[in-house]
Amino acid sequence: MKSKLLIIILGLLLLTTPVISKEKEAVIPIDAKLEYNNGLDMYKLGKYEEAIACFRTAIRLYPDYIDAYYNLGSILDYLNQGDEAIYVLKQIITRKPDDDEAAFKIAKIAVKLGDRLTASQYIALIPNTSEYYIQAKELMMKHGLQHASPPDKTKSKIPQQSGGYLNVTSPTGITTDAEGNVYIASFTENAIIKVTPDNKRIIFFKNSILKGPISIASDSEGNMYIANYNANNVLKLSKFGKAEVFIQNAAKPYSVHVGGNMLFVSCQGSNSVIRKRIN
Repeated sequence: MKSKLLIIILGLLLLTTPVISKEKEAVIPIDAKLEYNNGLDMYKLGKYEEAIACFRTAIRLYPDYIDAYYNLGSILDYLNQGDEAIYVLKQIITRKPDDDEAAFKIAKIAVKLGDRLTASQYIALIPNTSEYYIQAKELMMKHGLQHASPPDKTKSKIPQQSGGYLNVTSPTGITTDAEGNVYIASFTENAIIKVTPDNKRIIFFKNSILKGPISIASDSEGNMYIANYNANNVLKLSKFGKAEVFIQNAAKPYSVHVGGNMLFVSCQGSNSVIRKRIN
Protein backbone atom coordinates (compact mmCIF):
# COMPACT_ATOMS: atom_id res chain seq x y z
CA MET A 1 0.00 0.00 0.00
CA LYS A 2 1.42 3.36 -0.98
CA SER A 3 2.43 6.02 1.50
CA LYS A 4 0.00 8.39 -0.09
CA LEU A 5 -2.54 10.91 1.01
CA LEU A 6 -5.95 9.35 0.78
CA ILE A 7 -8.42 12.20 0.69
CA ILE A 8 -11.59 10.61 1.94
CA ILE A 9 -14.46 12.66 0.63
CA LEU A 10 -16.92 11.12 3.09
CA GLY A 11 -16.20 13.11 6.20
CA LEU A 12 -13.20 14.87 4.57
CA LEU A 13 -10.82 12.83 6.69
CA LEU A 14 -7.08 12.46 6.08
CA LEU A 15 -5.41 9.12 6.60
CA THR A 16 -2.30 10.06 8.55
CA THR A 17 -1.20 6.64 9.80
CA PRO A 18 2.17 5.80 8.21
CA VAL A 19 1.93 3.02 5.67
CA ILE A 20 4.48 1.09 3.64
CA SER A 21 5.34 2.52 0.23
CA LYS A 22 5.52 0.41 -2.89
CA GLU A 23 8.63 2.43 -3.67
CA LYS A 24 10.59 1.29 -0.63
CA GLU A 25 13.13 -0.44 -2.88
CA ALA A 26 13.45 2.39 -5.37
CA VAL A 27 16.47 4.66 -5.24
CA ILE A 28 14.74 7.99 -4.76
CA PRO A 29 17.01 11.07 -4.59
CA ILE A 30 17.14 12.67 -1.17
CA ASP A 31 16.05 16.08 -2.45
CA ALA A 32 12.98 14.49 -4.05
CA LYS A 33 12.12 12.74 -0.78
CA LEU A 34 12.45 16.01 1.12
CA GLU A 35 10.07 17.77 -1.26
CA TYR A 36 7.65 14.85 -1.03
CA ASN A 37 7.68 14.94 2.79
CA ASN A 38 7.22 18.71 2.71
CA GLY A 39 4.17 18.12 0.52
CA LEU A 40 2.70 15.76 3.11
CA ASP A 41 3.29 18.33 5.83
CA MET A 42 1.73 21.15 3.80
CA TYR A 43 -1.36 19.07 3.11
CA LYS A 44 -1.84 18.25 6.78
CA LEU A 45 -1.74 21.99 7.47
CA GLY A 46 -4.40 22.60 4.84
CA LYS A 47 -1.93 24.45 2.58
CA TYR A 48 -3.01 22.75 -0.61
CA GLU A 49 -1.27 24.96 -3.15
CA GLU A 50 2.02 24.64 -1.26
CA ALA A 51 1.52 20.86 -1.13
CA ILE A 52 0.89 20.77 -4.88
CA ALA A 53 4.08 22.74 -5.52
CA CYS A 54 6.10 20.34 -3.36
CA PHE A 55 4.76 17.23 -5.09
CA ARG A 56 5.39 18.77 -8.51
CA THR A 57 8.97 19.52 -7.54
CA ALA A 58 9.46 15.99 -6.20
CA ILE A 59 8.27 14.64 -9.56
CA ARG A 60 10.59 16.90 -11.51
CA LEU A 61 13.51 15.75 -9.39
CA TYR A 62 12.49 12.10 -9.76
CA PRO A 63 10.08 11.60 -12.71
CA ASP A 64 9.20 8.03 -11.63
CA TYR A 65 8.01 9.03 -8.14
CA ILE A 66 4.75 7.04 -8.09
CA ASP A 67 3.62 8.15 -4.62
CA ALA A 68 4.15 11.81 -5.52
CA TYR A 69 1.98 11.43 -8.64
CA TYR A 70 -0.76 9.77 -6.59
CA ASN A 71 -0.76 12.44 -3.90
CA LEU A 72 -0.70 15.23 -6.45
CA GLY A 73 -3.58 13.68 -8.37
CA SER A 74 -5.56 13.17 -5.16
CA ILE A 75 -5.23 16.81 -4.11
CA LEU A 76 -6.12 18.07 -7.59
CA ASP A 77 -9.22 15.87 -7.53
CA TYR A 78 -10.11 17.19 -4.06
CA LEU A 79 -9.82 20.74 -5.41
CA ASN A 80 -12.15 19.85 -8.32
CA GLN A 81 -9.38 20.01 -10.92
CA GLY A 82 -10.42 16.69 -12.41
CA ASP A 83 -8.88 17.00 -15.87
CA GLU A 84 -5.48 17.77 -14.46
CA ALA A 85 -5.84 15.06 -11.81
CA ILE A 86 -6.48 12.46 -14.51
CA TYR A 87 -3.48 13.67 -16.49
CA VAL A 88 -1.25 13.27 -13.43
CA LEU A 89 -2.62 9.84 -12.50
CA LYS A 90 -2.12 8.60 -16.05
CA GLN A 91 1.61 9.11 -15.47
CA ILE A 92 1.40 6.31 -12.90
CA ILE A 93 -0.15 3.90 -15.40
CA THR A 94 2.51 4.80 -17.95
CA ARG A 95 5.22 3.86 -15.47
CA LYS A 96 3.41 1.04 -13.69
CA PRO A 97 0.69 -0.47 -15.89
CA ASP A 98 -0.54 -2.85 -13.16
CA ASP A 99 -1.34 -0.10 -10.65
CA ASP A 100 -5.03 -0.93 -10.22
CA GLU A 101 -5.52 1.70 -7.54
CA ALA A 102 -4.52 4.49 -9.94
CA ALA A 103 -6.68 3.00 -12.71
CA PHE A 104 -9.71 2.89 -10.41
CA LYS A 105 -9.15 6.46 -9.23
CA ILE A 106 -8.93 7.67 -12.85
CA ALA A 107 -12.21 5.89 -13.59
CA LYS A 108 -13.97 7.52 -10.62
CA ILE A 109 -12.77 11.00 -11.57
CA ALA A 110 -13.72 10.45 -15.21
CA VAL A 111 -17.26 9.51 -14.14
CA LYS A 112 -17.54 12.76 -12.19
CA LEU A 113 -16.42 14.66 -15.29
CA GLY A 114 -18.92 12.83 -17.49
CA ASP A 115 -16.13 11.15 -19.48
CA ARG A 116 -17.70 7.71 -19.70
CA LEU A 117 -15.25 6.35 -22.29
CA THR A 118 -12.18 7.10 -20.19
CA ALA A 119 -13.87 5.60 -17.14
CA SER A 120 -14.64 2.38 -19.02
CA GLN A 121 -11.16 2.17 -20.53
CA TYR A 122 -9.43 2.37 -17.17
CA ILE A 123 -11.84 -0.04 -15.51
CA ALA A 124 -10.87 -2.47 -18.27
CA LEU A 125 -7.30 -2.37 -16.94
CA ILE A 126 -8.38 -3.86 -13.59
CA PRO A 127 -8.17 -7.71 -13.56
CA ASN A 128 -10.65 -9.87 -11.68
CA THR A 129 -7.90 -10.79 -9.20
CA SER A 130 -7.52 -7.17 -8.07
CA GLU A 131 -8.83 -5.89 -4.75
CA TYR A 132 -10.41 -3.05 -6.78
CA TYR A 133 -12.27 -5.36 -9.20
CA ILE A 134 -15.56 -5.47 -7.29
CA GLN A 135 -15.58 -1.71 -6.73
CA ALA A 136 -14.83 -1.18 -10.42
CA LYS A 137 -17.72 -3.40 -11.47
CA GLU A 138 -20.04 -1.61 -9.04
CA LEU A 139 -18.99 1.71 -10.55
CA MET A 140 -19.81 0.39 -14.02
CA MET A 141 -23.24 -0.84 -12.97
CA LYS A 142 -24.13 2.28 -11.00
CA HIS A 143 -23.37 4.60 -13.93
CA GLY A 144 -24.38 2.26 -16.75
CA LEU A 145 -20.90 2.22 -18.29
CA GLN A 146 -20.26 0.09 -21.36
CA HIS A 147 -17.36 -2.31 -21.71
CA ALA A 148 -14.40 -0.80 -23.55
CA SER A 149 -10.89 -1.77 -24.56
CA PRO A 150 -8.06 -0.59 -22.29
CA PRO A 151 -6.23 2.56 -23.37
CA ASP A 152 -3.18 2.00 -25.57
CA LYS A 153 -0.24 2.68 -23.24
CA THR A 154 2.60 1.46 -25.43
CA LYS A 155 2.30 3.21 -28.77
CA SER A 156 2.71 6.89 -29.41
CA LYS A 157 -0.51 8.58 -30.41
CA ILE A 158 1.40 10.72 -32.89
CA PRO A 159 0.96 9.35 -36.46
CA GLN A 160 3.98 7.18 -37.24
CA GLN A 161 3.93 7.63 -41.01
CA SER A 162 6.42 10.01 -42.62
CA GLY A 163 4.77 13.19 -43.83
CA GLY A 164 4.37 16.75 -42.67
CA TYR A 165 2.11 19.67 -41.81
CA LEU A 166 1.56 22.03 -44.71
CA ASN A 167 0.55 25.68 -44.84
CA VAL A 168 1.82 26.65 -41.39
CA THR A 169 2.75 30.33 -41.44
CA SER A 170 6.34 30.95 -40.35
CA PRO A 171 6.75 27.78 -38.24
CA THR A 172 9.53 27.86 -35.66
CA GLY A 173 9.42 25.86 -32.40
CA ILE A 174 7.80 22.43 -32.05
CA THR A 175 6.87 20.23 -29.10
CA THR A 176 4.46 17.35 -28.40
CA ASP A 177 2.44 16.02 -25.47
CA ALA A 178 1.48 12.63 -24.06
CA GLU A 179 -1.87 12.70 -25.86
CA GLY A 180 -0.23 12.79 -29.28
CA ASN A 181 -0.81 16.47 -30.00
CA VAL A 182 1.81 18.51 -31.85
CA TYR A 183 2.31 22.17 -30.96
CA ILE A 184 3.88 24.51 -33.51
CA ALA A 185 4.93 28.10 -32.88
CA SER A 186 4.07 30.54 -35.64
CA PHE A 187 6.56 33.40 -35.41
CA THR A 188 4.77 35.99 -37.53
CA GLU A 189 1.25 35.04 -36.46
CA ASN A 190 2.21 35.19 -32.76
CA ALA A 191 0.35 31.99 -32.08
CA ILE A 192 0.77 28.41 -30.91
CA ILE A 193 -0.99 25.99 -33.24
CA LYS A 194 -2.18 22.61 -31.97
CA VAL A 195 -2.40 19.67 -34.37
CA THR A 196 -4.33 16.70 -32.99
CA PRO A 197 -3.53 13.05 -33.83
CA ASP A 198 -6.39 13.06 -36.37
CA ASN A 199 -4.81 16.13 -38.03
CA LYS A 200 -7.27 18.75 -36.79
CA ARG A 201 -5.76 22.20 -36.33
CA ILE A 202 -6.75 24.76 -33.75
CA ILE A 203 -5.21 27.95 -32.43
CA PHE A 204 -4.17 26.73 -28.97
CA PHE A 205 -2.86 30.09 -27.77
CA LYS A 206 -2.88 33.59 -29.25
CA ASN A 207 -2.52 36.60 -26.99
CA SER A 208 -0.97 40.04 -27.00
CA ILE A 209 1.80 38.83 -24.67
CA LEU A 210 3.02 36.41 -27.35
CA LYS A 211 5.49 38.29 -29.53
CA GLY A 212 7.69 36.28 -31.84
CA PRO A 213 7.57 32.75 -30.39
CA ILE A 214 10.65 31.04 -31.72
CA SER A 215 11.25 27.92 -29.59
CA ILE A 216 9.16 25.65 -27.36
CA ALA A 217 10.04 23.00 -24.79
CA SER A 218 7.78 20.88 -22.57
CA ASP A 219 8.21 19.53 -19.05
CA SER A 220 6.95 16.24 -17.62
CA GLU A 221 3.63 17.79 -16.59
CA GLY A 222 2.76 19.13 -20.03
CA ASN A 223 3.66 22.77 -19.42
CA MET A 224 5.30 24.58 -22.33
CA TYR A 225 8.10 27.12 -22.14
CA ILE A 226 8.21 29.57 -25.03
CA ALA A 227 11.15 31.69 -26.11
CA ASN A 228 9.26 34.96 -26.72
CA TYR A 229 11.88 36.54 -28.96
CA ASN A 230 10.46 39.99 -29.65
CA ALA A 231 9.30 40.51 -26.06
CA ASN A 232 12.66 39.52 -24.53
CA ASN A 233 11.10 37.06 -22.12
CA VAL A 234 10.13 33.42 -21.69
CA LEU A 235 6.52 32.40 -21.19
CA LYS A 236 5.18 29.40 -19.29
CA LEU A 237 2.03 28.01 -20.88
CA SER A 238 0.01 25.30 -19.11
CA LYS A 239 -1.61 22.47 -21.04
CA PHE A 240 -4.92 24.22 -20.36
CA GLY A 241 -3.76 27.41 -22.10
CA LYS A 242 -2.94 29.58 -19.06
CA ALA A 243 0.11 31.75 -19.68
CA GLU A 244 2.49 33.72 -17.47
CA VAL A 245 5.87 35.38 -17.87
CA PHE A 246 8.35 32.88 -16.44
CA ILE A 247 11.62 34.73 -17.15
CA GLN A 248 11.86 38.47 -17.66
CA ASN A 249 14.75 40.39 -19.23
CA ALA A 250 15.93 37.56 -21.48
CA ALA A 251 17.73 39.36 -24.32
CA LYS A 252 16.43 37.85 -27.57
CA PRO A 253 15.74 34.33 -26.23
CA TYR A 254 16.34 31.92 -29.07
CA SER A 255 16.18 28.33 -27.83
CA VAL A 256 14.68 26.65 -24.75
CA HIS A 257 15.41 23.21 -23.33
CA VAL A 258 14.04 21.34 -20.29
CA GLY A 259 16.36 19.01 -18.42
CA GLY A 260 14.86 17.51 -15.27
CA ASN A 261 13.84 20.39 -13.02
CA MET A 262 15.83 22.98 -14.98
CA LEU A 263 14.99 25.24 -17.90
CA PHE A 264 17.83 26.41 -20.14
CA VAL A 265 17.45 29.44 -22.41
CA SER A 266 19.97 30.63 -24.98
CA CYS A 267 19.92 34.41 -25.43
CA GLN A 268 21.30 35.88 -28.63
CA GLY A 269 21.09 39.43 -27.34
CA SER A 270 23.50 38.82 -24.46
CA ASN A 271 25.56 35.89 -25.80
CA SER A 272 24.56 33.87 -22.76
CA VAL A 273 22.52 30.93 -21.53
CA ILE A 274 20.06 31.33 -18.66
CA ARG A 275 19.51 28.41 -16.31
CA LYS A 276 16.45 28.48 -14.03
CA ARG A 277 14.67 25.97 -11.81
CA ILE A 278 11.21 25.15 -13.06
CA ASN A 279 9.91 25.06 -9.50
